[in-house]
Amino acid sequence: MQDFPAFEILDGDYDKGMVLIADHAMNTVPLQYNQLGLPESAFSRHIAFDIGIEGLTRSLSKKLGVPAVMSRFSRLLIDPNRGEDDPTLIMKISDGAIIPGNHPISDEEWNRRIETYHRPYHNAVDRVLSQAKLATGKAPLVFSLHSYTPFWKQTPRPWHAAVLWDTDYRAVHPLLDALRLPGDILVGDNEPYDGALKGDCMYQHCMSKGLAHALLEVRQDLIADEAGITSWSDRLAPIFAAMNSDPALHEYQLFQSRTGPYA
Repeated sequence: MQDFPAFEILDGDYDKGMVLIADHAMNTVPLQYNQLGLPESAFSRHIAFDIGIEGLTRSLSKKLGVPAVMSRFSRLLIDPNRGEDDPTLIMKISDGAIIPGNHPISDEEWNRRIETYHRPYHNAVDRVLSQAKLATGKAPLVFSLHSYTPFWKQTPRPWHAAVLWDTDYRAVHPLLDALRLPGDILVGDNEPYDGALKGDCMYQHCMSKGLAHALLEVRQDLIADEAGITSWSDRLAPIFAAMNSDPALHEYQLFQSRTGPYA
């Protein structure tokens, strides 16, 4: 059934103790799924992938010299940023688009997509994080990269970027401070989304294991071309590198209670 790998690993120096993750990097669907019954135009929309994130991840991985894990399948096939028991794991409708290939769907097909795409991606994330841990003897610092639309329905989203989190704020506070320091962008703190989603990628690989991490969202219109990707890569790389030098972010620590947004 599988005509391409479920993930791509970008090589880097594991001794640096940093890993990048891109859950929604690509918009591809295996040929046998016939585009899930959708027109080609659907796969250029945000419903299929996080626009600009593949390019940003590749650029940051190269600049920083650190490994990255990217999914290679569209979130329309199955969403790697959801737990296996999440009812939104395979969406029937997304932002007004009905997905014929996902409804009706048999239990057998649901499980096949988990076993063929979702689970291998998460196994790859586990392997890369474990390799970084073995290389340094410490917990790796993890950045999850996503993007969001400049409008939702008719409502504009003014934030240029946003940091999402659950209860572990160790990497969140320094990242928010560094992004806000130049004063030229508006940075959201758990907006336009809330980062507390039990079972998602950061919960599974970082929250539950005590790894310092942050989920960074960049507005899609800002990274929709090479110039934007280069600009944001240049902005983020020194921030990530400076954060990675903090020993406290390479310790294991479990956070049990939510403290609320950081102001």
